[in-house]
Amino acid sequence: MPKKLDLTDNLEKYIIDHSDDLTDVQKEILNYNLSLGDQKKLQISISQAQFLQTLIKTSNTKKVLEIGSFTGFSALSMALSLPDDGSLISLDKNVEFSKKAKSFYDKANENKITQIIKPAIESLKELENAKQKFDLVFIDADKENYINYYEKSIVLIGKNGLIIIDNVLWHGEVANNSKNDKFTNIIREFNKYIKNDNRVIKNIIPIGDGLTICIKK
Repeated sequence: MPKKLDLTDNLEKYIIDHSDDLTDVQKEILNYNLSLGDQKKLQISISQAQFLQTLIKTSNTKKVLEIGSFTGFSALSMALSLPDDGSLISLDKNVEFSKKAKSFYDKANENKITQIIKPAIESLKELENAKQKFDLVFIDADKENYINYYEKSIVLIGKNGLIIIDNVLWHGEVANNSKNDKFTNIIREFNKYIKNDNRVIKNIIPIGDGLTICIKK
């Protein structure tokens, strides 16, 4: 058996075809995102969504905080896996995308999601001041603030709480020494920051554009 596989488009399609089916509304979000041109890259992959769903179910997660929602695919996917008494707060400053996401949540009759539409740093400060606590935080927003979001998230989870961060492999460019553009270096700096943080157990999972899984000690 090989130690690694090249995840081609065909292989990824095979994986998706042999995993649980998406709901009709999840499929509708994906189709809508295809119409957005280059902006569709803001969506997490189907494999990432299914991984998050599995993680939520197996970790008995009840309270989720999402930082960056785009058109709602990740929030809806996670909310569908929460128990009936679970809840998800989704932070995003983009009014247009947030309204579109809300339309999908309504169509799915998903009432566990609460949206807060303003800069995420402001919302995180308010949640901290309100002594809110979460079981899982998913970070997928502007990369310049990744360390700031992470530091706020550490405060908002308890022991064994999860922080999951998207885009940590940055199309593979983090490992390419010839790539030294602004955003590649931001992600490298962030990954180094997490590596040196002794408050968490951490692993990078190579699905989608890379997920870092942090467990607070």
